[in-house]
Amino acid sequence: MVGRIFVSAGHGGQEGAGIDPGIIAGGTTEAREMILTRDLIVSDLRSRGFEVLSVPDDLSLQQSVAWINARAVLTDVALEIHADGSSNPTVRGTTVYYIADNDVRRSHAELMLLALMRRVPQLPSRGTKPDTAAGTGNLAFLRHVRSPSLQMNLGFLTNPQDRQILQDQRREVALGLADGLASWSRAVSGGTDPDPVYPTVSININGGIYGEQGVIINDNAYIPIDLVDRLGIDLSQNNDIVRVTYRNVVYVKAVDLRNFGISVGWDANTRTVLLRNSTVCPGQIDRIMGLGATSEVQLIVFIKRNNEDALENFPDLPKLYREEAAVEGVDHDVAFSQMCLETDYLRFGVDLRPEQNNFGGLGVPGGTGDDASFPSARIGVRAHIQHLKAYGSIAPLVYPVVDPRFEFVVRGIAPLVGQLSGRWTSDAEYGDKIMAILRQLYSVSDIL
Repeated sequence: MVGRIFVSAGHGGQEGAGIDPGIIAGGTTEAREMILTRDLIVSDLRSRGFEVLSVPDDLSLQQSVAWINARAVLTDVALEIHADGSSNPTVRGTTVYYIADNDVRRSHAELMLLALMRRVPQLPSRGTKPDTAAGTGNLAFLRHVRSPSLQMNLGFLTNPQDRQILQDQRREVALGLADGLASWSRAVSGGTDPDPVYPTVSININGGIYGEQGVIINDNAYIPIDLVDRLGIDLSQNNDIVRVTYRNVVYVKAVDLRNFGISVGWDANTRTVLLRNSTVCPGQIDRIMGLGATSEVQLIVFIKRNNEDALENFPDLPKLYREEAAVEGVDHDVAFSQMCLETDYLRFGVDLRPEQNNFGGLGVPGGTGDDASFPSARIGVRAHIQHLKAYGSIAPLVYPVVDPRFEFVVRGIAPLVGQLSGRWTSDAEYGDKIMAILRQLYSVSDIL
């Protein structure tokens, strides 16, 4: 029996104090475009005989997840569709996100992407990506929906070509997504036992095999809740973590432990979940002031992994960040991660140019909206570090002030990275985006 299909249109629900329209561009909103597309997908799939549930549009993200979980079973699938946005209007293309470290879900994402590309080849493919590559480091729709789930960003609403395709070829887009959903649903539910026996996996903690095994559910590794307690993690007040009871044992998804300072990996050859305590002290990872954990080489490897040409113009930048941050007591890993966010891994863009040596998106006084420029890369890094110190500490600067806005910051008002949101920029998720890059840095460097 083929399972049911849940389809959610991203944004449009109540978030905070008002309705969230999502991306706004070209006289339309992300919510409007996704709702119109979703309705066509649902109609087409129902005409093919599938049971499809459309997530109500007035729900927040958290409410949407709860609505699906109250109805879904493990043989169902859930898709949320979004549009992307960028300050660079030339950026375009479709991306499918899947939950990290899940090769089966990645294959499902590839299936969905291929189905859309067949119907609408004019849309460039940006490929399939783990949700750790998303701006916030993870996607709640993929982490918290109990049944297999994917998120598709259909195109960039800020790009005129993508926007025109999403509007003028809406039916073809919907048919492509319906094709993919039909195939994905059959792949997930085909031959599924209504009373399943989940395969077991071994668990390795800090190099040693744990006495109890985990299980594979929906292609994700789950570990016993007792082990979570042994790791010193209290989930009793955390309702976002998905829990599954199987044969009278409560399990949680292993990948969710990354948010609690645990390194999570997978050895496919031995079918073993690899867990390791982070070398970063719990409670310190999101503090602006402190000691970074990475070496210069690790910073080089990380940024070149994201942009092969990143250091062509700034070969000493990792060294400069370590040196300048050490002088002022700022965590160089935090500063470097913020630089990666602000400059798009030194690709820069419309607002920032390489010759400005402005790596933190620093503005100038006077309300002109202009970005600051600095005479050298070192001075640009120093200004960035000083601005971070202004937010993170009340201690005096070691070097003379080169940050043009240092004096305007209320000293020490934002000691945590998350508190930069709405201060450094108006982006409410700004701190989360920095932390997502920081966690990627630590993961690549085998620190987290």
